[in-house]
Amino acid sequence: MSRIGKTPVTLPDKVKVTVADGGLITVEGPKGKLSWTLPKEVTLSVEENKAVLTRSSDARDVRALHGLSRALVNNMVTGVSTGFRRDLEIQGVGFRAAVKGDKLDLSIGYSHPVLFSIPNEIKIAVTDNTKISIEGIDRQLVGQVAADIRAYYPPEPYKGKGIRYSDEQVRRKEGKTVQ
Repeated sequence: MSRIGKTPVTLPDKVKVTVADGGLITVEGPKGKLSWTLPKEVTLSVEENKAVLTRSSDARDVRALHGLSRALVNNMVTGVSTGFRRDLEIQGVGFRAAVKGDKLDLSIGYSHPVLFSIPNEIKIAVTDNTKISIEGIDRQLVGQVAADIRAYYPPEPYKGKGIRYSDEQVRRKEGKTVQ
């Protein structure tokens, strides 16, 4: 049995999980509401404050879907109860960011400002002009927005300029030497 799939998902007090026909799961909590459709081979049952996922067979692909489904349901429960956050840092002389309406304005060394459209489900805050905080209830969307922003100017190894995750270590390279 899957080690991840067999562990039950504990539900906090204010989180409500419902299963509809066809495997549609809806998770509601203080931060919002998320829904996802289970694969046909996996079923979910809610008992008291635990959600237990079971699978129909022991085939390899069904076992993989069992663990995946449990992880996604756990992420949904965590998202609607506490939310997810990803922090980015901008390093470089004259590099800065600002939120202007529903767009993130990045000045990162190009001849033009880079404008990133902020999705409705995401909140972005900029502090000190160089620290970007991305928050939301959908873990996948928060990570994807952070990766998209970082992709505009990934950190380069010689001077360390660019946009990086706050916990990212950039290995620096030695420059050219004069003989």
